[in-house]
Amino acid sequence: MNENLNLAAALTLGGLTVGAIAHGGATGFVKERMDAMSAISKAMKTIGQMMQGKEPYDAAAVRLNVATIKSHAGLALTRLFPPDSLQKPSEAKEEIWTNWQEFEVLANQLSVYAEGLEHSADNKRMHIGTYGTDHMRDGMMTSGKMPDVMQLSQMPAEGVFNMLAKTCSACHQQFRLKKQ
Repeated sequence: MNENLNLAAALTLGGLTVGAIAHGGATGFVKERMDAMSAISKAMKTIGQMMQGKEPYDAAAVRLNVATIKSHAGLALTRLFPPDSLQKPSEAKEEIWTNWQEFEVLANQLSVYAEGLEHSADNKRMHIGTYGTDHMRDGMMTSGKMPDVMQLSQMPAEGVFNMLAKTCSACHQQFRLKKQ
């Protein structure tokens, strides 16, 4: 669990630093999506700090930050990637449009995990092991299906946050250019 929280913290901290630098000259959809990604990154960093115990845990603050993530997830995210919107300083890879279905899946997964975290925010002190590792592995139920919001609401907030962070990471690995 701590390894996952460390991964989530590294991803969110790294995203904030790079995001602030990379926006120079961005316009239109590229600027909108860079601003959205920065907002998501800032919210993830704030939640991550609480999950790691670096800041006091506050379920209301988790929900407030999750609202930011939800507002930029799903359709709100995919609409920011119309065809031919790769002009610099875009960090998007062409694979977004050649593998649009996977991109949509990740955007929707972001939305579901954000809503799940919103509902599980009061479950902070439980640990993933108390839910049962037989029922979950990396956010997937043993049936191979992603948990729904109701299932996520019963899980520990840390576990749902880790799923959210892994979704961000999976999308960045597949669809975001690596930093030079």
